[in-house]
Amino acid sequence: MYNSYLSKSKGYKICMILLSVLSVGLLIGSYVWVSGRNAVLLPSVGQIWARCVKLFVNPIKGVNLLAHVWASLRRVLLALLFSWTAGVVFGILIGWSKTLNAIFGSIFELFRPIPPIAWIPIVIMWFGIGEFPKILIVIIGSIVPVVVNTRAGVSLVEQQYVDVGTVFGADNRQMLSNIIMPVALPSIFAGLRTSVSSGWTVVLAAEMLGADHGVGALVTRGWNASDMALVLVSIIVIAIIGALLSVGLSLAEKVVCPWNQ
Repeated sequence: MYNSYLSKSKGYKICMILLSVLSVGLLIGSYVWVSGRNAVLLPSVGQIWARCVKLFVNPIKGVNLLAHVWASLRRVLLALLFSWTAGVVFGILIGWSKTLNAIFGSIFELFRPIPPIAWIPIVIMWFGIGEFPKILIVIIGSIVPVVVNTRAGVSLVEQQYVDVGTVFGADNRQMLSNIIMPVALPSIFAGLRTSVSSGWTVVLAAEMLGADHGVGALVTRGWNASDMALVLVSIIVIAIIGALLSVGLSLAEKVVCPWNQ
């Protein structure tokens, strides 16, 4: 019975992988077909590749494509380091303490519906267009899903488990590490994945409004110069980096909380 179930499970996974490959193949095939009929609207795959190579041979603003990618990644990673730390701590506090939730939860709910991009003009007017404003905008855009999912994960802890810990004399640290975190970790990782996607989107928007280096700056450069190949190179890089970050977090989740698989 178990072997039969295992073979069906493997067959299902293989089928899903084939469907994913097929969907990507259809997307590429559709693009090749459309670009072949209207090269003005969409440059060919060869033109996109040639433009990508040109970014290394003839760098924009003195840096090649990898340097632009690293400029965007560095901003996102610095912002995520703060967002993840502060977001998880704040989410645990307002999720665990009814008093703190009453004090700070309502304020958080007031600001939560505001789109991160809406803060860009305010941040630029206050701090200019340097590095700090861009990182701050990413923090604003990435901290909200971390707080929301952490608070939701903490709320999943059943009271009976807390009562058992209290009976056995568990202190706050033991309660957090042995009862709260194992239950909340899957929700926390869901928030981290969402924050990566949100942060990556926001940093590109911030760079498009004013930056010399970064993938968003490349999009703006291609837009202003009517260089569709450069815009598409930037979009493809954005998609690849976003997918790699998501896969990396998924692998980290499997290692940190394997019981959720």
